[in-house]
Amino acid sequence: MSEIFDTSNTFEDLGLRNSVLKGIEKMGFQHPTDIQALLIPAVLSGRDVIGQAKTGTGKTAAFGLPLLHMCEQGVPMQALILTPTRELAAQICSELDQLGEFTPIRSVSIIGGMSMRKQQQAIEEGVEIIVGTPGRVMDLYGRKQINFKNMKHVVLDEVDRMLDIGFRDDIRKILSNVRCEHQTVFVSATIDPEIERLSRSFMKNDAEKLSTVSGSLTVDMVDQKYYTVEGWDKRRLLMHILKHEDPETTVVFCKTKATVQKIADYLRGRKFDVREIHGDLRQKKRNSVMNSMREGKVQVLVASDLAARGLDVEHITHVLNYDLPEDPEIYVHRIGRTARAGRRGFAWSFVTPEQGQLLTNIEILTGAHIEKLEFDEGFKPGPVPKDVLEEREREEARQKRREQDTVRTGPRSLDGLSDDQLSAMFPGGKIPTGASKKKSGGRLRSKRRR
Repeated sequence: MSEIFDTSNTFEDLGLRNSVLKGIEKMGFQHPTDIQALLIPAVLSGRDVIGQAKTGTGKTAAFGLPLLHMCEQGVPMQALILTPTRELAAQICSELDQLGEFTPIRSVSIIGGMSMRKQQQAIEEGVEIIVGTPGRVMDLYGRKQINFKNMKHVVLDEVDRMLDIGFRDDIRKILSNVRCEHQTVFVSATIDPEIERLSRSFMKNDAEKLSTVSGSLTVDMVDQKYYTVEGWDKRRLLMHILKHEDPETTVVFCKTKATVQKIADYLRGRKFDVREIHGDLRQKKRNSVMNSMREGKVQVLVASDLAARGLDVEHITHVLNYDLPEDPEIYVHRIGRTARAGRRGFAWSFVTPEQGQLLTNIEILTGAHIEKLEFDEGFKPGPVPKDVLEEREREEARQKRREQDTVRTGPRSLDGLSDDQLSAMFPGGKIPTGASKKKSGGRLRSKRRR
C-alpha cells in the first residue's frame, strides 16, 4: 500500500475546500495517493503541470479534485478535459459527479455516439466542466454550441495517446482557439521524451513535470506472468484458466475485433457469462456493457484495446492478454485495469514461441521481470493441427526449391555479369551499388474517435 498511498498526508492537508472534502469522505478515501499528493497542490497553485503515474493510482482525482475546488459556480465552460476514448470521458465525468456531489460544480460528457441534443441541453444549463473527445468537441465548437471564452483550465488525460499522430492536429486546433489565459495539465502513465517535448510546446515555459514512476511503470500489486503457448492452444488455455482460477472478474484483451467476437462466442458456448466491447459496437451498447461491468454483473469481458483506457472497475482481478500487443505501452495500460487502488491483481499473457522479442521489449519499457508460468497437470498442449502441418510442409518444399535453384544457377549477384547483361538489367546504364537511401515518406493517420 505504501507504493501507492501517501499516508503522511490527508486530503485536508492538501488545501481542498470543505465541500470537496465531503465528497472524498463519502467515497471512503482517507489518504491521497502519491500522485495526488504531488499533483493537487501544484494544480491548485495555477501552474502548468505534466503528471506521470502508474495506472490505477488515482490520476483522475489528482486533476479532478483541484478543478472542483477552483471552478466558480455559474461560470459556464471554464474547464475542458480531453480524452482519447468515449469510455474514458464518461468514466471521468461520472467520477467528477461523485467527488463533487456536495459542490455546485457540474460536468457533462461530450462524446460521439450519444444524443447531441441532450449534450446541448446540459451545456445550455451552464455546466462548468466539459469532458469530451476531440472530434465531438470540435463539432460542437464549429456549430457554436460551445465556446472557450471563459476557459481557465485545460486537461489532457492519457496525453501520450492524445498527442500521437491520430489526434495531434485536432488538439492543436482546439488549444489554439483557447485564447484567454489558462492553465494546462497533461497526465498519463506513459510519457516518453518526444511526448514530453510536444506537451511542453502547448504549455508555459515554466511547466513542471511531476512523476511518481520510478523503476517500474507497473505497480507491484500486479502479478505479471506469461505462458508460452502455440496459437492453436490459446482458446483451451483460456477456458482452463477461467475454470480453475475462479476469478471475480476477468478482462481478456485481443488484438482485433474479429478475435474479440470469436472468443466471446467460444466462451458463451461453454456457459460463461460473457460481454464483449470493441469499436464496432454502438455507443449505447458499449455504455450498457461498461455499466454492467461496474455493477459486477459480468464474469468475463472480452475486449479490444478500446477498454485499455477508461475502464476503472475495482473488482477486476485478472487481465489476460490473449494476444500480446505490438506496442509495449498498450501493455502498460491493459494491465492497469487490475490492481486498482491498492488491490492485488493478476496480469497473465499468452506468448507464442516467435514473440520472445516482443515480450523482451515489454520488460524493457516497464522495467519489470515477467516470470514464465508452466502448465499445471490439468492442461496438456494439443497436437499440431493438420492445416498447420500442411503449411509447414509447403514452406519446407518452397525452401528446398530455393536452395536447389541457388545450387543450379548460383547466387543472384552482379559480379561476373557482362556489360550487355548489366545494361539489359538496368536501362540507362546506372548500376546501383547499395540500397536506396530514399524513403517513401508516407504517413498513416488513424481515424479520430469522437
